[in-house]
Amino acid sequence: MRKVDASLILSKMDRDTAYQMQGNLCFETLALCNMKLDFETCTFLDDIRYIDLIAENVKVIFTTPILAEELPENKYGFILTEQPRVLFFKFHNMLAGNSCYIRSKYETKISSNARISNLAYISENNAVVEDGVVIEPFVTIYPNVHIGKNTVVRSGCRIGGEGFEFKKEENGIIPVKHLGGVEIGDNVEIQNNTCIDKAVYPWDNTVIGDNVKIDNLVHIGHGVKVANNTMIVANSGIGGRTEIGENVWVGFASTIRNGLKIENDSRINMGAVVTKGVKEKQAVSGNFAMEHEQFIHHMKVISVKGKEEL
Repeated sequence: MRKVDASLILSKMDRDTAYQMQGNLCFETLALCNMKLDFETCTFLDDIRYIDLIAENVKVIFTTPILAEELPENKYGFILTEQPRVLFFKFHNMLAGNSCYIRSKYETKISSNARISNLAYISENNAVVEDGVVIEPFVTIYPNVHIGKNTVVRSGCRIGGEGFEFKKEENGIIPVKHLGGVEIGDNVEIQNNTCIDKAVYPWDNTVIGDNVKIDNLVHIGHGVKVANNTMIVANSGIGGRTEIGENVWVGFASTIRNGLKIENDSRINMGAVVTKGVKEKQAVSGNFAMEHEQFIHHMKVISVKGKEEL
């Protein structure tokens, strides 16, 4: 990646959000503050609780003057503002038009033995469809999507669309442009009317591993990682940046909050609302989800109390 000088990009933006620049503002890409990458990154910090989580690759930080006092000034360049999150994502949107930040353009590559309905749409650029893939009618494949061998994408699916990321400011709501991609492994099946959003940052992908099976009407948010052999049942929603391990079962109509880790061989039971990470081989149930045996005990206690009150 080529380095970007934040001061040059900021100088081209409308100055509707006040800021001051301090130090060396060169970086390679944008990311959240705790993302450990091989690139020099620019991030934002608007909460003191995240100071100890800042990755070593961070070089430039959008932050408030008060929070900057808690950080070593000789280690970072700063863009000081009272609205670091909003200005950071405006900056991200501005970079969406910069060739040194976004992905390179190439002609779409479709295997000659893929079976694709004439009623499906595949982007003319930046898509790869490998051998043995089946794409049914009314599927949409957007740019920056790679579909692995022998994968089946059933009718009505949308792969690689914009995710749900908006930032509020005083004058309205800012949509955040999604510049990443989607990587789908081999022998995956994605059933009818499921949506898999692309990642926010150009270096990142939403990833669906080999042999994953996804039912109808499932939402996979931006930057989610689903490892091999996992199964996700209908009407479930996976929040952005969540990581789901191998051999996981996500039951019917489950909801998993963004940014969680669901470890290998775990089980999300039907209708669970998951708000914290799930350990390896753990089963969780309920709203909010808890360890399954604990949930059953809790329900028994409630049932006994209810009968006593009758």
